[in-house]
Amino acid sequence: RQPLSPCVAGERLCSTEEATAGTGTYIRHGFIFSSLAGCLERKNEDNELPVVSVVRDSESQLLPNVGAVVTCKVCSINSRFAKVHILYVGSTPLKSTFRGTIRREDIRATEKDKVEVYKSFRPSDIVLAKVISLGDAQSNYLLSTAENELGVVVARSEAGVQMVPISWCEMQCPRTHIKEFRKVARVQPQFLQT
Repeated sequence: RQPLSPCVAGERLCSTEEATAGTGTYIRHGFIFSSLAGCLERKNEDNELPVVSVVRDSESQLLPNVGAVVTCKVCSINSRFAKVHILYVGSTPLKSTFRGTIRREDIRATEKDKVEVYKSFRPSDIVLAKVISLGDAQSNYLLSTAENELGVVVARSEAGVQMVPISWCEMQCPRTHIKEFRKVARVQPQFLQT
């Protein structure tokens, strides 16, 4: 087996005299072409021509695209924005974390000038957000929680207990009954992580 090399759909791989077409390939005019994007694999079977296949790289890194709903964890906040680590794109866990920023003006759809970051998020909150742009030189994704379905889905109180949402802007600790402000998500069932 040779090391895998990436290839794109429609790429000419080799001639049919050099190899036999395997999965993920097709033959046209005496040449083997890739029928999908993935990695080229050559397997040598006893003295016969090697079999050329293209395997879709399931290990390939999924990237957050503009418009994707992501699950992220708040790392730090200040008066202008919250810094987050993106953990999931949709329901797919990411292999490596991406950094994101939720700016004050992207937290809510209404009364943007009255929004206060510390009343919306706290460090270690789990937040559903939408990617609105691929960010700047620091490779930060810009995220928004301005829709009703987006915002804090999991938050722990000072007592370390998972809080219960009691309104669109408050969560309550079931143990101490202390209320804390959050930009609460009205979670759609398909986004709930079990």
